[in-house]
Amino acid sequence: MITTATPTGPGTPNNGLRALLAAPSFLRLWAIGGCVNTMRWFELLSAALFTLDVTGSGLDVAIVSSARTMPMLLLGAFSGVLSEAVNRKYVLLTGQIMACLSSGSVAILALLHIARPWHLAVAAAVTGVVWSTEMATRRRMVGECVDSPLVSRALALDTMSNSFTRLIGPVAAGALYQTTGLAGTYVASTTVFALAAVLVSGLSYRQETRRLRLAQVPRDLAEGISYAKGNVTIAGVLAVTIAMNLLGFPYSALVAPIGKMVFQVSPTLVGVLAASESFGAFVGGIWLTSGGPNLSGRTLMVGGSILFLCCVILMPLMPFFPLACAILAVGGFGSSAFANMQTSLIVLHTPAHIRSRLMGLLTVCIGMGPLGILLFGAMADIFGPMLAIDLVEAVGLVSVVVMGVWWQRRDR
Repeated sequence: MITTATPTGPGTPNNGLRALLAAPSFLRLWAIGGCVNTMRWFELLSAALFTLDVTGSGLDVAIVSSARTMPMLLLGAFSGVLSEAVNRKYVLLTGQIMACLSSGSVAILALLHIARPWHLAVAAAVTGVVWSTEMATRRRMVGECVDSPLVSRALALDTMSNSFTRLIGPVAAGALYQTTGLAGTYVASTTVFALAAVLVSGLSYRQETRRLRLAQVPRDLAEGISYAKGNVTIAGVLAVTIAMNLLGFPYSALVAPIGKMVFQVSPTLVGVLAASESFGAFVGGIWLTSGGPNLSGRTLMVGGSILFLCCVILMPLMPFFPLACAILAVGGFGSSAFANMQTSLIVLHTPAHIRSRLMGLLTVCIGMGPLGILLFGAMADIFGPMLAIDLVEAVGLVSVVVMGVWWQRRDR
């Protein structure tokens, strides 16, 4: 378990933001998340801009982008089993070191002027392996380092900061790429991943571990799947997560082509477009952290998903670039509600002994993203980026509505 140091005594806050900020372990985990998530979106846009400059192909951009999320689909379930057997602090630390070395390799290749898109794809895959452990390690630790009444707010604050990283990451990447090129962006990400590794090394954390038996992994996974199938809330979370990551969020892979080809803006403004939804999610996260609407977790997750999908459908149809940014910002409120409930519902509705496995299954569902990215890329090469986004997002909207109706009826 995480070692916490929550003050006690008269006048001590026992809920709300002040109580969260009084927990040293939460602060450190929060800072680690800020570092690694900023660089995740920072590198995603940098790689997309470089690939588009070199190849001019939306499909190539999608392939490079999907390399970052494919490991989540392939390894997410295993990461859940791994983090129940191996100390989560060491899994987290190893991941940051791997990410630092991966980004540093690209920086060296770029400085030597020999970097190619496939180099970025390989580096993205390595970082994706690290990303596949996020839910079962750091994100779980965030939900467990505070008292139960504060879990939702802790995760909402972490979600809010993740939204902020998706805001500043693309904007910083667009500006830095425009001024220093690929080398400058990857030198920056190498430095930040190194800082994250230092923060993890100082984390005070204890966990009961057991021997990792590879032969037992299939049985552990089967137990997690069986639990998810028998729990309406968990099944609903996983189903909506699949739809959103397959047919919703992968629109981001086409942000660079939309910005440069449809709205004809600079790389810096492409970063602004990519960050607009994140800005809305950041503001929505503040709202949720302060209490938010008095709605059920199911309503927030499904309703937020529908709002997000509708706004993304409208975005490429906007006649002016500022309007496209504004509509994505509105959609960010929906993605914030989705992201917060996605984790909170699992943490609050599952026993500790199986929680990492379910977070691993959640990671697999998130890992549907690369398939969605490839779908968006293929559709973009056939129909163009604008029509591709609208067609796929419309299918996603119908899917989420159907799942929401099913979930509501099963709950009754």
